[in-house]
Amino acid sequence: MSVGQTFLGLLEAQPRHGYDLKREYDERFAHSRPLHYGQVYSTLARLLKQGLVEVDGVEPGGGPERKRYTITAAGITDVQRWLSQPEKPDAYLQSTLYTKVLLALLTGRGAAELLDTQRAEHLRLMRELTRRKADGDLADQLICDHALFHLEADLRWLELTTARLDQLATAVRR
Repeated sequence: MSVGQTFLGLLEAQPRHGYDLKREYDERFAHSRPLHYGQVYSTLARLLKQGLVEVDGVEPGGGPERKRYTITAAGITDVQRWLSQPEKPDAYLQSTLYTKVLLALLTGRGAAELLDTQRAEHLRLMRELTRRKADGDLADQLICDHALFHLEADLRWLELTTARLDQLATAVRR
């Protein structure tokens, strides 16, 4: 996800301070990976330099002055362009897990054990997401559903690969 584009969208809704942007981003989009303040202010500096936002006002605070940012017409155009472009689906044609399975087979290590360990980790995460989904609001439910559907597809791949492991081992050793 593009943090800069997300900030522009939030600023289009209303002008905000960097602290408020971080809080809104973390609340709506971070889902266990909150932004660092350094990333917030470096992103705002880049957007400012690109002419996509401008400082709308400066307010004194208990610490440093608080700058309020607003989106420019160029920023609105940029958000519209970004929102109208479809996201490229990730085909996962060369995943780290696939690489590990092949290397385990090539080096005589336990590929079946690797797949079993990965299956257990996927199931653990699915249980965690299912609990989070049950306690969450609609946004949490939707993001958890998205992750759960991807994990289910991964589990199907793990099962298929486990079933074909002997064939794959033969093909790899040729």
